[in-house]
Parts: sequence; C-alpha cells; structure tokens
Amino acid sequence: MSYDKSIEAFKEAFEVIPGGVDSPVRAFSGVKGTPPFIERGEGGYIYDIDGNRYIDFVQSWGPLIFGHCDSDIEASVIDAVKRGLSFGAPTTVETELAKEIVDMFESIDKVRFVSSGTEAVMSAIRLARGYTNRDNIVKFMGCYHGHSDSLLVQAGSGLATFGSPSSPGVPADLTKHTLLATYNDINSVKKCFEDANGEIACVVIEPIAGNMGLVPADEEFLEGLRELCDEHGALLIFDEVMSGFRASLKGAQGIVSTKPDMVTLGKVIGAGMPVGAFGARAEIMAYLSPEGPVYQAGTLSGNPVAMSAGLTSLRKLKANPSIYKELEAKATKLVDGFKASADKHGIAMTTEVRGSMFGFFFSAKEVKNFADACENDTVMFAKFHKGMLDRGIYLACSSYETGFISTATSDEMIDEAIKACDETLESIVRG
Repeated sequence: MSYDKSIEAFKEAFEVIPGGVDSPVRAFSGVKGTPPFIERGEGGYIYDIDGNRYIDFVQSWGPLIFGHCDSDIEASVIDAVKRGLSFGAPTTVETELAKEIVDMFESIDKVRFVSSGTEAVMSAIRLARGYTNRDNIVKFMGCYHGHSDSLLVQAGSGLATFGSPSSPGVPADLTKHTLLATYNDINSVKKCFEDANGEIACVVIEPIAGNMGLVPADEEFLEGLRELCDEHGALLIFDEVMSGFRASLKGAQGIVSTKPDMVTLGKVIGAGMPVGAFGARAEIMAYLSPEGPVYQAGTLSGNPVAMSAGLTSLRKLKANPSIYKELEAKATKLVDGFKASADKHGIAMTTEVRGSMFGFFFSAKEVKNFADACENDTVMFAKFHKGMLDRGIYLACSSYETGFISTATSDEMIDEAIKACDETLESIVRG
C-alpha cells in the first residue's frame, strides 16, 4: 500500500498541531509508524486519503457499534441538525435518552450528560468527594479515566502508594489525594484504606479494563471492592465509558453481579458524537447543582445532535439484544483465528473477549493487571500492526488498547483478517 499522501498530511499537521494529532495515541508512536489520514467510513470499512481501504477494528475507539454511517443514526443526526446544532437550553431528547439509560441500569436513578468521558469521570469523582466530604480516591494502575489532574498519576514502590504526577502541569497537591492499587489484587486496596485512615471518598475502576489491553476484573475482586467500600463508607464508581453498551446491553453490569454506587458512560451513548454521562442513585445525584452544592456545568452538555444519535443507537440495541451474542461470536472467531495462527508459528499469544470487545497480547502469561500487560512483546506487536495495516486491517495502534467489532463486521471480514494475521506472522518469523 502507498501512504504518500498521509505522510505529507502528517508533516503538514505537525506544523500546526502538537505532534500532528489531537489525541496522542493517534500519532502511531507506539507502533513506530505514520498514521493513515482517514477520508471516510462506510459500514465496517474506513478509507484513507491515499485510497487505501481497511477493515476497521477500532470503530472510533468504540462508539460505532453499528459501524460507519449507519442509516438510522445518520438520519436522526441530519434531522437534529436541521433543527439547530446547539441551544444551551433543555431539550426533550435529553430526557428521552436519560430515561433509556436509567431503565437499563439498576444502579442509576438519575444521569447527567457531559461532552466527554474525561468530563464524566472527573465530575463523578467531584460528586463522590462532595457527597462523602472526603478528599482521597483509589484508582488502579493501568486503568485510564481521562486526563483530569487527579487521575494522571504514576505508581511508586510498595503495595499501594499515594500518587505523584505523571505529567508536567499536574500539581502534586492534587495527586497526593490519589492512591494507587493493583488491578485484581484486593490486598492492595485494603492497604490503601489502611493508609488513608478512613478518608477515602471513592474507588474508581474499569470493571472491564480497556486501556491496558482488554483485562476484565475478577468477580471475586469486584465483590471485595464492594465490601470494602461498604465497610468504610466510600463510593464504588464503575467507569464504563468504554464497556457500557459494548460488553453487553448493561455493560459490565450485565455480566457481573457487583453493583456500583456510581457509573460513568460514553462512547456508544453518542454513537460517534462527543458525549459522556455519569449517574447514580437519587440521593447521591441530589448533591449535584442546581439541587445540591457540588458544581458542574457545560455549555454543550446534552447537545441535541449527540443526544439524538445516542438515543437512536440505544433504542436499536434495546430492540435487538441478541446483537451482543452475534458480536461476541465474531470477536471470538477473530481472536481464536489469531491465536491458532500464533500457535502455528510458535509465537506466544493470549486473547480475551467481552461482548463486542476483544484484545490480545503477545505474551505466554495470562494478563490480570498492568504489570502483566507490560510484559507483553511490544516489539512484536509493532511488527504485527504494520503487517496487518499493509494488508488492509486497521487495528488499535497500541498493544495496550482494545479492539471492537461492529454489526457491519461480516464473517468475510473476519476471515480476511485471520488470513492477514497468518501471512503477517509468517513474514515476521521468516524475517
């Protein structure tokens, strides 16, 4: 494939946009390549400005569960646009979408919409702090909850630690209130509660982690978090920005029995439009302005175009819940094909599937936490990613990201991707 136009476009973008991209992972630095500049999408495919066609297993990092340019969602967006792009005032479509979400989640009585997943988690944590009148929070190494100051922390030594900033521009005075624990290790969380002397407002976790590769939390571990939060009067927040309506119709909560106090959502509820949301039971949400003292606001929150797209997407999913079995079957077929090819060529690989989400590591070790994920062969992944891209397969450009199947992903596309995988691994082994 030729990438000449994308290479030139990347150089041009670099002159006026930091790193040439508006979100760091898009720069392809993790795979030492140049990102294709995308011109359009159609169903399960995307097309770059060089005219190359790719089978898309990224799907805008999750939102497009019905693929690109779904006719129903497209029609709802066009209809909404014709009525106006934004009003900064209430619209009935916000209430309609909120009702759909509340109806699906036992743990949500009320929900507030924002414009991104980062906003959703940032706001949920502020609300948890206001509700409990405590400052400290617990998060897990390898879980990404957006780029707000309190969550950009790095690990120190020991079983658990108060975080220090992992980015310039983040004050240590903020991250010192963030305690870091190890995913799927309940003892590390117990240590956090001991260190904080009862001053923990909340524990925030991706119950199905998608930002260190696809790493689901063990049911027993989630139950342990629930017990610890109940014992110490802390709130349990499930960050389902990625897994919500992706792992199942109810996200992780359709798979595990543990129920959180608060939930953050995004991705699918905007069907490709910028959106996020956070919700909880009524007594917690009552602390949120204008009902309560915890302030949160946004001019574009509940944007009618995004709300219309999300409402159409959720209603389509709700009308046909068997979609998830079909998507999971396709995701399983894909990674099973990858694994069979890896085994044939003597290459270590582990795989995981949750609903329409899939992940794989070039590792012989089962991945249960971020330390395990960091042991995967990133050099092999970079070679694999390049080989797959050259064969028309568009995968997430980092070994620490999750892949997605859409309803527009056909069995023929899966077969083509498995064939490309086999050819790529064979070429890598041959050198």
